[in-house]
Amino acid sequence: MSRGLGDVYKRQIICSYIANGYIKLSSYAPYQACWKCDSIKNKVKWKKETTMNNNPIGVFDSGIGGLSVLRQIIKLLPNEKYIYYADTDNVPYGLKTKEQILEYVENAIDFLNSKKVKAIVVACNTATSVAIKDVRHDYNIPIIGIEPAIKPAIENRKNKKVLLMATPVTVKGEKIKDLIQKLEANDIVELIAMPKLVEFAERGEFNTERVKEYIRESLERFNLEEYSYLVLGCTHFPYFKTTLKEILPDSICIIDGSIGVAERLKEVLEENKILGSCLLYTSDAADDMQ
Repeated sequence: MSRGLGDVYKRQIICSYIANGYIKLSSYAPYQACWKCDSIKNKVKWKKETTMNNNPIGVFDSGIGGLSVLRQIIKLLPNEKYIYYADTDNVPYGLKTKEQILEYVENAIDFLNSKKVKAIVVACNTATSVAIKDVRHDYNIPIIGIEPAIKPAIENRKNKKVLLMATPVTVKGEKIKDLIQKLEANDIVELIAMPKLVEFAERGEFNTERVKEYIRESLERFNLEEYSYLVLGCTHFPYFKTTLKEILPDSICIIDGSIGVAERLKEVLEENKILGSCLLYTSDAADDMQ
């Protein structure tokens, strides 16, 4: 049976997507179906022995906060598979001891390793602050942590201050102090611990009067007109962006570190040659795929 113009047109669209990097060819035989298309002959250099690592990526947090990070990762890396682990038995991490947090993180990584993940994202600022150095040393797998987006806030602050909102453990931790010191921003960045926001988030309470009252009372000691950026240093906090915008002056920008994590994950996957793929199949006869 001959193929109509519609089939040819579909093939051209698929080839165009591959040529421009929207989808990637796998190492399976059906990739040959696209070699006829001149638009990709010079752009795609493919070896039959090439392999792609299609194991899942593990993402974990103490609860639902890391889902805000996973959302950004999926936007940037839609061809990957994911396993999300929420340590809801131990949420919130921000009120636990360092020893407890390290144990929770190790347990989470052990669980994700049992699922044969190829990389792990610690989608929790508190866990990153306390445990990232230890687990990178102890585990033979790429592990990406999350840091508050202080650097872009400082770079664009317009001579105003930056306010970092995080959990008590992150605020008191050496990692955040070292980051601020490295950026020479001790006189620019001020910190505030907001532990109850994690509890509100886990209850699905984001815009109630209780939430608004807690935020207003916590921010009372700050002259908010002196600040140009609010950096959200906990992955639970982006759920409160709408509420925060109602309370903060319009001149304050709210940012978090989830986009930076997604971009760093992509870099690590490319560096280790374990970027996932989208499998492409066609219905063409085998002898027509040369």
